[in-house]
Amino acid sequence: MKWSEKERLAYTVSTAPGAKKDTTVPFPSSYSPEYVESSWYQWWEKEGFFSPEIQDTQAHAVDQSFTLCIPPPNVTGTLHLGHALTVAIEDALVRWRRMQGYRVLWVPGCDHAGIATQAVVERRLLSEQGKRRRDLSRDAFLQEVWKWKNDKGGEIYYQLRRLGSSLDWSRACFTMDPGFSRAVTEAFVRLCESGLIYRSEGLVNWSCALESAISDIEVESKELSGRTMLPVPGYEKKVEFGSMVTFVYPIEGGGGEVAVSTTRPETMLGDVAIAVHPGDPRYQGIHGKQCRHPFTDRLIPVVTDPAVNMELGTGAVKVTPAHDHTDFLLSQRHSLPRLTVIGGDGTMTPLCGQWLEGLKRFDARERVLDALVERKLFRGKRDHAMSLPVCSRSGDIVEPLLKKQWFVRCDQMAKRAIQAVEDGQLEIVPHSYTKTWKNWLANINDWCISRQLWWGHRIPAYRVTLPNSPNGQEELWAWGRSEEEARQRAAAKYGVAADSVTLTQDSDVLDTWFSSGLFPFAMLGWPQHTGDLQKYYPNSILETGSDLIFFWVARMVMLATELTGQLPFKQVLLHSLVRDKHGRKMSKSLGNVVDPLDVISGISLESLQEKVRQGNIDPRETTVAVEAQRKDFPKGIPECGTDALRFALCSHNAQGEDISLSVSQVLSCRHFCNKMWQTARFTLGVLANDNGTAPTVLAETSPTSSVDRWVCSRLYGTVRQCERGFQAYELHAVTSAVHSFWVHDLCDVYLECIKPLLSQQDSGAAEQTRSGQSERERQVARSVLYHCLSVSLALLSPIMPFLTEELWQRLCPFVSEADDNAMDSLCLQPYPTPAQLAHWHFPEEEADFSLIQEVVRVARSLRAQCGITKEKPEMWVVCSASQAQTLRRFGSAVQTLSRTSDLHLHCPQEADGSTSPPAKGSIVGVVDQSCRVHLSVQTVMEADKHILRLSQRKKRLLPKLEESLSRTHVPRYLENVPERVRQDMDNKIAALEQDLKSIEEQLKALQSRQTS
Repeated sequence: MKWSEKERLAYTVSTAPGAKKDTTVPFPSSYSPEYVESSWYQWWEKEGFFSPEIQDTQAHAVDQSFTLCIPPPNVTGTLHLGHALTVAIEDALVRWRRMQGYRVLWVPGCDHAGIATQAVVERRLLSEQGKRRRDLSRDAFLQEVWKWKNDKGGEIYYQLRRLGSSLDWSRACFTMDPGFSRAVTEAFVRLCESGLIYRSEGLVNWSCALESAISDIEVESKELSGRTMLPVPGYEKKVEFGSMVTFVYPIEGGGGEVAVSTTRPETMLGDVAIAVHPGDPRYQGIHGKQCRHPFTDRLIPVVTDPAVNMELGTGAVKVTPAHDHTDFLLSQRHSLPRLTVIGGDGTMTPLCGQWLEGLKRFDARERVLDALVERKLFRGKRDHAMSLPVCSRSGDIVEPLLKKQWFVRCDQMAKRAIQAVEDGQLEIVPHSYTKTWKNWLANINDWCISRQLWWGHRIPAYRVTLPNSPNGQEELWAWGRSEEEARQRAAAKYGVAADSVTLTQDSDVLDTWFSSGLFPFAMLGWPQHTGDLQKYYPNSILETGSDLIFFWVARMVMLATELTGQLPFKQVLLHSLVRDKHGRKMSKSLGNVVDPLDVISGISLESLQEKVRQGNIDPRETTVAVEAQRKDFPKGIPECGTDALRFALCSHNAQGEDISLSVSQVLSCRHFCNKMWQTARFTLGVLANDNGTAPTVLAETSPTSSVDRWVCSRLYGTVRQCERGFQAYELHAVTSAVHSFWVHDLCDVYLECIKPLLSQQDSGAAEQTRSGQSERERQVARSVLYHCLSVSLALLSPIMPFLTEELWQRLCPFVSEADDNAMDSLCLQPYPTPAQLAHWHFPEEEADFSLIQEVVRVARSLRAQCGITKEKPEMWVVCSASQAQTLRRFGSAVQTLSRTSDLHLHCPQEADGSTSPPAKGSIVGVVDQSCRVHLSVQTVMEADKHILRLSQRKKRLLPKLEESLSRTHVPRYLENVPERVRQDMDNKIAALEQDLKSIEEQLKALQSRQTS
């Protein structure tokens, strides 16, 4: 990525916070994001433009609401480019609906992120104070977390404001706020009362480093191709994974042995059976027999089960129900015991015997292998490709452990969620995710919601101790919105006096996804019947990353349907993941996680690397990340601005494949911002020189010239494309349409065509009539230019709010007094609709202009071939009568765009003749079979150079013609190739042959001229 530092221009006018920016100051000569983005957001926020109540001031208000919540980011983190994509999409939709006159509510919030936050604070405590969590009391540790939250929590909201997010900050909520916490307690109690929450012993994903269960989304799979040494928290040396160990169990009674294979030999202390497939011929003779465990002396049975894979390992499987999900299910089918041999801290339990008790699990692995070798039971070790579960928060190897936890029954809620999509009550966009939704929910397991953490919503369930309860009595539990309610519930349930009940609250907290699953209605005040809940629930839409469809979206649908009786939203819009320019997932350890503010404001390489060094990542990963940054950003990141970043993000098809975003793409969008700036600068200059005459209002502006009508029709088409793009949530269609119009239609064509007209001065009295006509043409051109700019800014406003507001405010002084629909801010203006521009639809001009563009393209190509830069040669176009008619209508545009002095049209088929044929020796370019462009270059170019260039062009074209002809000579060409494709090929061949014929004629003419 090549770039040079641009001049930074600051807005220096004294402006009080929240005051409107002064746009009467001189217009800067170049675009500067820092200058443009200053002051606008504070003004929008102070004026209440982001509040749904602002709709009451809009003359074009409609009786519809648009509500959604931002996917709450982790409170102690910072936003990355993936979050920026979410913000760009959601804010574009929100601003679009607001401009349409909807009552819009977009609620901001942060998630307390139990595991992530606690892990960050624990690392901070260890590095700064040398203390671990358990060195503090629970209350003292929570004070540290709240302190961290208060210090860091504001960073995310600052980033959201810098990104231009038009959120209603007066309704911001945090999942640990008192009101939200009451909603979480209410949800737990109601689900318990309806029997959907229960306590049971089950296998959970366990992080020994965190000493907590973790959710599926916090488990990352690391694919290993074979033996691999990996670092594990708590171990000084790397640990070996990706190896399959085989050992044998002696069959009781001297009947031989059974070989089993495993990648986790340390768990064999918890083996309770050996399973074989009932149809496996190798083991028919040992069905029902028993083996003697070599270390515990237990007898373990050989059981048959059709789930056993005969092709894997030896075909005989060791069964460890307390440490393997498959074995746990098998134990249920065969009523096998479950022995926990690895504790929550990752050390071996007393069940293993004194020789292993207290030993860390991977150290125990080596000791078990040595013992198997010593007893001559070891049969070998080989490389084994495997998927290793890793905790994303701690880097620890996930251990399946048997724990008593609280679970949510999901089967019936999942069926309702499937039905909602099948019945069309809930729409998932893109629709390709509908099948995924059904498959996942149809096979859903009950959801473990217990987490062994201190930070989070403490579970409102209480262990009940009754008077004279014997030791070892089965656990008794009660729940309640308060301890007193739980006491009364326990007394009634167990038939004792309330004051005789002793309660001990569960020390665990709820899974973060449980509380975030309540967000669409808890943010509106549920369970209270608030005004917001009645007005804005259900939400209109939920927009989020496709990776959260199950962990968050499905759970919101299930919980909302159960607790509120309604779906939480009507549509789900899923976007792709943002990856780096190499296609890699964003990861701190790779050094490719980019802060959006660094792209907006720019940052040096040194500052980027300092951020990594100050982050909470492993020192070994820091080295890798710093080196990666040096390669990707050798000069740092240039200042691109918020508008360029948002435009770049919205330019990708977010409903398609994952997005590979590079800073160079954003920088390219900054160049577009500068293009917009310079266009506005030119337009303002034109309007300022109009002696105070305001442009006519849009409805009364009638284009007169052909090129006026063409650009107006192109704008009408652009508005239609934008409307369709927003309605389909395809923002890339919106950005593509406006970018194409602004750059290729408005700047490259229309501005160039009207510059000569606008620069003309009134002639003397002898040309008064012509002068009056020119003045009318100029006035129409000014009005058309003004509306092209004004409408385009409104089209882009939802995506590029800062730049469009700045430029629109600069245009405001030129608004006609007859336009009484103008609002204070562009973000409240009506969004342009095709109906407003219906009188600007001229399909015939659009269709005809394609010929003009082709003629200009060929003429420019001829100029380039001949090295003509400043001169304006004469041009002849040899064409059909209908083409000549079109070229006459756009004659001025053709001359201006092709930079020629005169345009001559010659129609050989017309009997009465027209202009004289082209001059001999002119260079020729082919437009199509009936149209050729001739440039007279006799005065501007030497014949030798012309002959050389023509010869080189002939040399390039001949292979192309031969290749095209060879494609038509393949066997069964007419039968196998579609007619449309054959027609395209025939046209291509005809054009090449015409081009080569023209070159031959020019060469002959030039060569004969040399010899004469």
